Amino acid sequence: MKILNLYAGIGGNRKLWGDEHEVTAVEFEPYIADVYSVLYPNDTVVVADAHQYLLEHFKEFDFIWASPPCPTHSRLMTAKSGYGIYEYPDMKLYEEIIFLKHFFKGTWVVENVIPYYKPLIEPTAIVQRHSVWSNKPIEDKQFVNTYKGNLTHQTKEMLALAYGIELPVGTKNQRKLLRNAVLPEMGDYILKQVKGVRDEN
Repeated sequence: MKILNLYAGIGGNRKLWGDEHEVTAVEFEPYIADVYSVLYPNDTVVVADAHQYLLEHFKEFDFIWASPPCPTHSRLMTAKSGYGIYEYPDMKLYEEIIFLKHFFKGTWVVENVIPYYKPLIEPTAIVQRHSVWSNKPIEDKQFVNTYKGNLTHQTKEMLALAYGIELPVGTKNQRKLLRNAVLPEMGDYILKQVKGVRDEN
């Protein structure tokens, strides 16, 4: 299967997919793309704007996963407003859902945080406190935490252990990269769901 992994980051969602698929990862930040390349040397890594790459290359793939930036949709935005900080929600999230729904013939998933507002498009499922949209059925799922407490207070070492991801020595912003990663079990679960593998637990 040819997979397009958009807004790839360090590839938390991709960690448990194995090497049976042909994966193309798109990441905007070159240093993050370099980390991804070290972790997944068999994948093709493209440094580019994922939103534009989707528009230009979507027909080349069987399965598309998109994790567009989430901060402007997060419930933390309501906390920021208390300090006089306001931002518009980034509508690329909904642009991609609508685009994939109407023009992509393969299987697709868009993942983001549960927003502070009522979603403009109802998610297909809630998985590990994330909204998930897809053209395939996905069952709601919560995983047993592999860490204790709030992620906000975890060290980079604790996060690396929880996610099972060892970043290359010298990688900058390690804690931030790990905090932004999708839980590998979640990525594995969603891929299996869209392939029709039902959860036994």
